Amino acid sequence: LRREQMSSDRIVACPTCKGDSVYGPANSYRPFCSRRCQLADLGAWADEAFRVTAQPQESDDDPTPPGSPALQ
Repeated sequence: LRREQMSSDRIVACPTCKGDSVYGPANSYRPFCSRRCQLADLGAWADEAFRVTAQPQESDDDPTPPGSPALQ
């Protein structure tokens, strides 16, 4: 890598190991620092270790209409 190119790249924290990671074209694993960290993150998603919380949604199939005495 050319020194000029590396100096313009940002250094960010790797999402997996929290170590320094070059965020630029020189790092094909960005934002991760290495293939190991990239695969560890992918594995965590595959194991459903990461979850996005959501509010329960009402079903269109609900037989009780809104405002019904059964809901009060």
